[in-house]
Amino acid sequence: MTTTRVSKTIHATRAAIYRACLDPALLMQWRFPDNMRAEIHSFDAREGGIYRMSLTYLDPAHSTEGKTTADTDTFTGRFISLIPDLQIIERIDFHSPDPAFAGEMTMTTTLSDANNGAQVTILCEDIPQGIRPKDNELGCRLALDNLARLLER
Repeated sequence: MTTTRVSKTIHATRAAIYRACLDPALLMQWRFPDNMRAEIHSFDAREGGIYRMSLTYLDPAHSTEGKTTADTDTFTGRFISLIPDLQIIERIDFHSPDPAFAGEMTMTTTLSDANNGAQVTILCEDIPQGIRPKDNELGCRLALDNLARLLER
């Protein structure tokens, strides 16, 4: 099983970052890599709550194989644990006709105090075998860059 870990210091409070992770209107503004847009189909932000989300390439020519459709990744997430302003644990089920890209991954977002802000760490475990670790890591890094731009205004 593959694991990646990405961290970034964001100049915002842990409370603001936690809120941006659980507010669907805010989440759609940052939780995607460059060249994509996010759409939330449903969202229930509580322990045991489920959400469904799609990430679509802005330019289908940049799409890679193994997605839900030719240019979209759709997944269902379930909130396993929510510790306000400290940690969010999610199980994410990727939808793909290709079994190498389908399956569940655990994503843990941890917030800790840092100089002038908060350290955000995203740990992804059990990444489906078709998803290259460097692509997962890059996607998480770009999403955290988006989060910083959103909150550090």
